[in-house]
Amino acid sequence: MTTPLAEVLEGQRAAELRRAARALLKRPLLLVRGPYADDFRLVRRHSAELREWFERNTGWALQVDAEAARLRKTPGRLDDHTHPAREATRAAAPFTRRRYVLFCLALAALERGEAQIALGRLAEHIVLDVADPQLVATGMEFTLERRDERLDLAAVVKVLIDLGVLRRVAGDEEAYVSGAGDVLYDVERRVLAGLLATRRGPSTVRGDDLRERVAELTRDSTLDTDEARFSAIRRHLTRRLIDDPVLYYDELSDAELAYLTKQRPFILARINELTGLVAEVRAEGIAMVDPYDDLTDVRMPEQGTHGHVTLLLAERLAAADGAVTVAELQARVRELAVEHAGFWAKSAKEPGAEAWLVEQALARLAALDLVTRTPEGAVSRPALARYAVGEAVVIEPRSTGSTGSTGSTARKATQR
Repeated sequence: MTTPLAEVLEGQRAAELRRAARALLKRPLLLVRGPYADDFRLVRRHSAELREWFERNTGWALQVDAEAARLRKTPGRLDDHTHPAREATRAAAPFTRRRYVLFCLALAALERGEAQIALGRLAEHIVLDVADPQLVATGMEFTLERRDERLDLAAVVKVLIDLGVLRRVAGDEEAYVSGAGDVLYDVERRVLAGLLATRRGPSTVRGDDLRERVAELTRDSTLDTDEARFSAIRRHLTRRLIDDPVLYYDELSDAELAYLTKQRPFILARINELTGLVAEVRAEGIAMVDPYDDLTDVRMPEQGTHGHVTLLLAERLAAADGAVTVAELQARVRELAVEHAGFWAKSAKEPGAEAWLVEQALARLAALDLVTRTPEGAVSRPALARYAVGEAVVIEPRSTGSTGSTGSTARKATQR
């Protein structure tokens, strides 16, 4: 039998829509030029359906024009610091506090500036803005007198280039850092204007407490009806399920848990249909698993020494009854370094390497909601049990009877 043409076309449309949605989730800012141009065209083709889905289910606005597509994502959790901005380099080092401040000040300077700007001129604007008494009171300093300050500014600019806000015309950042030259950029003002992802203008928010100000920036409009309240809960839950590695029930309010209990099949089905994420439902919560393994910035397990260390420490933490101290984990890494000396990188076996190996492992596990950091170390969360390995079980094969032969003994490691 041949498949009707209408069904074939509908299947192609659904597949294209899913690819477009996943492209936006991986990179919420897509440009008509550059390495993601194909994704941009796909999103633009399905912009109406994508806009309606994201607005209804997550509250994220999608803006698409001839130059760019911008999904204005806001996180489900405003206090999650485990997924920082990172350098646009292979090292992908996380942003420091100073780099975040420089990033914001650079955007402000570019907004006031012209269509082109030199890096030196941008730096001058930032130095003047840092002298603001309110910033000085926070301890923020930036004078460009030290090399590490220029390195921070160069890292911020490279992220702006990666986002498409700046286009390099001449020069390079390394020359600027070493004092051997300057860099000239074109400013893509339409891309710049689309970066801010808030429901309110920052200047309209009052208050001194940072958490309250951030909450005000992203808060939904007045929820004065049951329908509006249920809609806000649905959007919050969907944002958490799409963005967070695990949604634990004990993190939800009574109203959120009650709504999720009733509406879980419908919410999970809608997410799966658009994104391809598959729900793994356990007694403690829900994780949306990506069978394509490209909608995450942190993977577990992962290859290499750091990935191996993280997996082995996950096993140690999962088997523990309560919190495990950093000192205990470092001692375990020293033991593992001897056991796996032939496989680990040379630097991982040097004296003192266990400190940064443990820190990187705990940072990865915390980012995946598999552990909770404590002042002394870490304590496992329920989802970490999937990495706990049980005792090896020896399975003796049955006799084949007439031939009297036996097979080889098989060892099977069980996973809880």
